[in-house]
Amino acid sequence: MSILSRFLFLCVLPVFFSNVIWADEAQILSSLKKVLPQYDVGSVNFHQASGLYVVEMSDGPTLHVTSDGRYFVAGDLYKINGERLENETEKAKLAKVEALPESQMIIYKAKDEKAHITVFTDVDCGYCRMLHNDVPALNEIGITVRYVAFPRAGVGSGAYNKMVSIWCSDDPKSWLTKVKLGEEIPENKCANPIADQFNLGRMVGVRGTPSIVLPNGTLLPGYLPVDKLAKEVGL
Repeated sequence: MSILSRFLFLCVLPVFFSNVIWADEAQILSSLKKVLPQYDVGSVNFHQASGLYVVEMSDGPTLHVTSDGRYFVAGDLYKINGERLENETEKAKLAKVEALPESQMIIYKAKDEKAHITVFTDVDCGYCRMLHNDVPALNEIGITVRYVAFPRAGVGSGAYNKMVSIWCSDDPKSWLTKVKLGEEIPENKCANPIADQFNLGRMVGVRGTPSIVLPNGTLLPGYLPVDKLAKEVGL
């Protein structure tokens, strides 16, 4: 093959594959819309190692779909790595959560941090308040608590408006504690991440609060006392 031929081949090949992937995604979206009209598609991503497309449904399951859109399985995708199983779906969830800038979170940092947890929280949630009461004890044993917003009633709800005011306040950490204790917060408005965090939560499988993302990508639904949560993060 001549140098010119190799050059043309290398230029055309990425375009060819991008067109194939685009066509596959279009076919998948068309097929799913017909058979699962009750769900909105959050994202479609090609999982190169398995040759399947990972489709995250808003308020629905994660699907792994063949390129022709004719077959799919619902649930987590596992990789056999020697004698171990690795949950590829959980790893992808962690990647999305870990990609959030910490500047958009409210963080209670441990002085001697050994691990961190990321908590989807709602200020009107009773179990979220129980978990928040445990934050000093969690910090004491080396667990940093990073909060992201998940107003259960959705964007525009009372909890959503409170959380916008907290995130837009002059002292979000202090106001988050006060509001969880029942104090009213003055209305504050600014560019804020609350809606985006709520949508991310729905995409990664959050169905209630608190929902805790561990460092290994595991999503724990519900409240856990300090000793059990410490065990989950390996402390």
